[in-house]
Order: sequence, then C-alpha cells, then structure tokens
Amino acid sequence: MRTALCPGTYDPVTVGHIDIITRCAKNFERVVVAVVNDAFRKQPLFSIDERVAFLEESTRHVPNVSVVVLNGLVVELAREVGADALVKGLRAVTDFEYEFQMAQLNKKLDPDLETVYFMASPAYSFLSSSGVKEIAKYGGCVDDLVPPMVAKRLSEIYQSLEA
Repeated sequence: MRTALCPGTYDPVTVGHIDIITRCAKNFERVVVAVVNDAFRKQPLFSIDERVAFLEESTRHVPNVSVVVLNGLVVELAREVGADALVKGLRAVTDFEYEFQMAQLNKKLDPDLETVYFMASPAYSFLSSSGVKEIAKYGGCVDDLVPPMVAKRLSEIYQSLEA
C-alpha cells in the first residue's frame, strides 16, 4: 500500500491545504495528515486539539485520509505509519528553499523516505495560514480562504480580543 505523510502545523488549515491533501489522496492509497504539536518556528494560535478537529472535519469527504498528531521527528512518524513519501505543498520559490533544506535533512535521517512536492493550485498560490490570521485579526473576511469552522473560530478569537 502506498502511503503519504503530509506534515504541517496547519495553524489554521486553509482551503489550499485541503486542496493539496485531496489531490494527494488521488495519488496515494492512504494519506496521513500529521499536525505538528510542538511548532519550532512559531507559537500556534490554535490548540493541537482544534487543529486536529479542523482537519478531521475538513477531510471527512476523503475516505483514505486520516489525521494524527506529530510529537517528534517526521521521519520517525513516517516509519510508524509506513509512509513511502512525505508530501509538501509549494506555493513559490521561497517555500522551495525551506522545503528543500528540510527534505535534505530528512533524507539524511532516512535515506529511503522520499519527499514529493505538489504545486499549489493557481487559485491558492497566494494563500498562507499567517496571511489568513492577519486578515482575520483586522476584521477582513476569510470565509473563502478557510473551512467554515475555522472562519467561525477566527472570528470568535479576534472579536474577544477587541472586547
């Protein structure tokens, strides 16, 4: 069985993430979405439980997708779930620079694990979780950028900060 592991912080999950996961599910028999619990680069806005719930709800329509929590090295989780490949989405050259470095580090840790890149669909090539949070923070509409439950939760968070 060909299995893909799609790691990320998903803080929050966007329609761009869902697009990559859905397309990945057409190319692999099984897709495991791994939500990073201990983000190294940034403190997440959403709890790990919220991020997992958002992804489970948003991928419910894709039967060969499951969601797990990543609490360590991605290569270790890849071994645990029997992943043949890590799948990452790329929007622009700046994404590639970071992802290339990570792919090389992962290859050093596990020479048999391949990294596969899916290019962002043109409609989502501009979309980032940080951009969505900034728009929501300043009262902009994010309804077409994130799943409905994420848009609702962002509204709740930023309205409570204004109060």
